[in-house]
Amino acid sequence: MSKLMLACCKLYISESRNRAALESIERAAKLFPEAAIINKFEDETYNRVGYTLVSKLAPKPSSNSCHLKSAVLAMVKAAFETIDLELHCGSHPRLGVVDHVCFHPLALTSLDQMAEIAKSSAADIGSSMQVPTFLYGAANEDGRTLDTIRRELGYFKPNSSGTQWIGGPKPEFLPLKPDEGPAQVTQEKGVVVIGATRWVDNYNIPIFSTDIAVVRRIAKQVSGRGGGLPSVQAMALAHGEDVTEVACNLLEPSKVGGDRVQQEVERLAREENIAVGKGYFTDLSQEEIVDRYLKF
Repeated sequence: MSKLMLACCKLYISESRNRAALESIERAAKLFPEAAIINKFEDETYNRVGYTLVSKLAPKPSSNSCHLKSAVLAMVKAAFETIDLELHCGSHPRLGVVDHVCFHPLALTSLDQMAEIAKSSAADIGSSMQVPTFLYGAANEDGRTLDTIRRELGYFKPNSSGTQWIGGPKPEFLPLKPDEGPAQVTQEKGVVVIGATRWVDNYNIPIFSTDIAVVRRIAKQVSGRGGGLPSVQAMALAHGEDVTEVACNLLEPSKVGGDRVQQEVERLAREENIAVGKGYFTDLSQEEIVDRYLKF
């Protein structure tokens, strides 16, 4: 374990209801058995699925010979071939068929190594698949953040009635220049955002209310951007007929974890006289992921 070098990728696809498409995507990954799918999280209401993949790295890895990169690119290609974003609808926002790809270092792997794999993957997607691709985190020379890109591309504003998102970015020419690929976006594929960061936990808390304005206020108050908990990003998303979730990215989970966020959301909800359910993680912890990979 002391010399172990592992690479991890979280891959988010804007689809959870089309079984044939998901099976095609997973078959593509199995062509690269050295890169294992360690976790799969499906949410039918959000119409979104997240895959967590892990592979070993050589002591001096090359991005062109990385099993993880090969598996991810195969899954991305399969997603573009089987999913039409114009037909997509759900209560979770998205920018593309392949909405978000993030590479994380595990064990002794460095963030710089993950950044190189992310940049190489973005170049391949942009050139060979002709999809506008944006880089963030350590993969971006300016350290641009994921939420900055999303905000500039209109990710956080529902583009349909109520709390629903349909399709992806509407302008043919994007308001932000991609790092790779064409400046024009197709409605069938949308765009891809790829990054490299330290580990991030995703933690969702159900609130038993359909008053989206109130839950948005709670989400803003709990987030670092709204003056709440540092390193926490949060947004309110409709999740079924009677529930709205506060969906959180925990950027430094060792400092501010799920328990702390749960306590703060419960406190804020009490002030609004709203009941709160127990939150849940959408993925395993990085320790659990390493353990599970080593048992494959």
